Amino acid sequence: MITVAAVAGVALIELGMALIPGPNMIHPASRAITQGRRAGLISLGGTAVGFVCYLLAAAAGLSALFAAVPLAYTVVKLAGAAYLAYLAWGMLKPGGRSPFAPAGDLPPISDARLFTTGLLTNLLNPKIALLYAALLPQFLDPHSGPAWAQMLQLGAVQIVVGVGVNGLIMLGAARVSGFLAARPRAMAAQRFAAGGLLGVFALRTALSRTAVSA
Repeated sequence: MITVAAVAGVALIELGMALIPGPNMIHPASRAITQGRRAGLISLGGTAVGFVCYLLAAAAGLSALFAAVPLAYTVVKLAGAAYLAYLAWGMLKPGGRSPFAPAGDLPPISDARLFTTGLLTNLLNPKIALLYAALLPQFLDPHSGPAWAQMLQLGAVQIVVGVGVNGLIMLGAARVSGFLAARPRAMAAQRFAAGGLLGVFALRTALSRTAVSA
């Protein structure tokens, strides 16, 4: 059974990552603005299935791979930390983007394509690959049961937070975008909060010495 600290840690890191402008956020939000909320929800459904695919793959093999090849774990861990730092800088640097600025007008597409695009967008997102490969294993505890079971639980927390945040942004994209566009200080505060949180977790990941056990 995973600890409360692990649940809180995964929830916080996913919250910070979910607030970074990226394809999993921009695609559903843009579709909701141009094609309606139903289209946004279908696209978000594809994103959610993509999370599940990553979770099952991680639970099935990543922990065993890292236990057998510690160097692989170290390399992926440092890559994850570097990518988090890169995302943090993208938010904190002058001219960094707010996640509440979806793309402009887009031509309508079918439900099947909406779902498939959401799925593929998530599966091809390097941020999500690194999340499951390098960040979630940081919260595994050798005293809390099999690694695969812990990964399923931690992944479930990540999916709930990620889909929940992206869903809320998608549902309120037009209203929130207009609200923040008229309030530059509020938009800047959101950027710095999300970027700062990611920076903290980048440092934590890089310095962690947690070992992964199968």
